[in-house]
Amino acid sequence: ILKVYDLTAQLQGKKGINWNNIMATFFIVFLIVGLYGAYWSFTVQGSMSLPEAASVHGVKIDEMFTVTCIITGIVFFITQILLFSFAFVYRKSEKRKGYFYPHNNTIEKIWTIIPAVVLTILVVFGFFTWRTVTNSADKKGDINIDITGHQFAWEIRYPGKDGKLGKKDFHLISAVNYLGVDFKDRNSFDDLKADTMVLPVNKSIRLNILAEDVIHSVYMPYFRLQLNAVPGLPTYFKFVPTITTEEMRAKLDNPNFEYLVYCAKICGGGHYNMKRIIRVVTDAEYQQWLTQQKPYLSDAMKKEVKLVGVAQQSNNAKNRLALNN
Repeated sequence: ILKVYDLTAQLQGKKGINWNNIMATFFIVFLIVGLYGAYWSFTVQGSMSLPEAASVHGVKIDEMFTVTCIITGIVFFITQILLFSFAFVYRKSEKRKGYFYPHNNTIEKIWTIIPAVVLTILVVFGFFTWRTVTNSADKKGDINIDITGHQFAWEIRYPGKDGKLGKKDFHLISAVNYLGVDFKDRNSFDDLKADTMVLPVNKSIRLNILAEDVIHSVYMPYFRLQLNAVPGLPTYFKFVPTITTEEMRAKLDNPNFEYLVYCAKICGGGHYNMKRIIRVVTDAEYQQWLTQQKPYLSDAMKKEVKLVGVAQQSNNAKNRLALNN
């Protein structure tokens, strides 16, 4: 519209629009509106952030997130105010001439070295925090828990009294043995199945993450935990829960609060409903809960395992006979 007006004025022999003033004014208006939008985002959406982290590493992640937001926020406001205000103040004018300033080594060093140092510090802190999560060397005291994703549920398996989970083999997956647990491994005999993930507070948890069909993602926001579950590529996440469910209910003043594990990948039509309850309890409550869980090795599975064993023995006998012939 302004361009049409400008051309019409020029055709009539009148002075056209001063586009530098127009664009400079737009810049300053955009700056004001943008600063208000940033303020609104910080105040309104910022208040929607999660409450305090319920894990040891989660506190460190929140600290890194806060420091990063403060640093980038300061840089953001300074650079944007300078950018748009300079465009307004130093717009083209017949009263002054622009100064050609092609290079300055000092300025180049400042805006290269300072960001590099700050980013290096942030990356180093992140590296050490992530290393505590993926520490596979120190397994002493870890409680191993399997969480396996499939469309559209999480299956949870706990070790029995021996404290060790039995091996798994995807070739063994069936309607009965839905996790493909290998019962040739004696550690499998006392494994437990659970509908709720119950965790003892202040204990090191090693969450073994697996998937049977498509990519899923274990997402436990209150513990600041998220990691993909990829078929054929077992991964794990180590963390220490620090706030029991009852304590968090008191903090939030919500007697119905529950920790939840979600799927953070859009894995199909039932993705929205793929979740399990997590309950953080005292060690005594955890030990009592374990005694109430049913073994994964059910009667139906015992029959299936026996039939598989008989079939394997028959195949072995046939193979030996064929070799002898």
